[in-house]
Amino acid sequence: MTRLLLLAIVLAVAGCDDQSMRQQNRYDTYAPSKIWPNGSEAQLLPAGVVAQGDLVRARDAKEPPPVTDSLLRTGRKDFEIFCSPCHGLAGDGDGMVVQRGFPTPPSYHSDRLRKAPARHFFDVITNGYGVMYSYAARVPPHDRWAIVAYIRALQESRHVRVVDMPQAREKLP
Repeated sequence: MTRLLLLAIVLAVAGCDDQSMRQQNRYDTYAPSKIWPNGSEAQLLPAGVVAQGDLVRARDAKEPPPVTDSLLRTGRKDFEIFCSPCHGLAGDGDGMVVQRGFPTPPSYHSDRLRKAPARHFFDVITNGYGVMYSYAARVPPHDRWAIVAYIRALQESRHVRVVDMPQAREKLP
């Protein structure tokens, strides 16, 4: 009896067709469809729909996070990935892309950019500026603020005096 049951299970499993999703009916992107009034498979989102995560992104874009060591580490990592090819590792506008003929971006150490509000850098990263394209799709708002914090650290690094940072005196050789 057990052998007969086992044989029935093996035959049932062996008789199953491919159950993967590639065998299911589906529409190709922008394929014609009789289901919808406009005759297309692709539909616009209904009015008032907010994509999941958009409210968090909007909140993160509105207010900068507190500057912490972790935020500066994130900013440095992202700056080196996204910004340094044009702006250079020190923010002088002499990145590798510029050395190969791309237009020179302004130095972060110029008086104009030292006086610019932090929101200016965030907006430039978000929307692009001049020949720089938008990084909004590549860098989330929190990380854009981290890059801004790192840019500020780069700017301050050239103008700080040892007298202003007594704890740094202990770390100097």
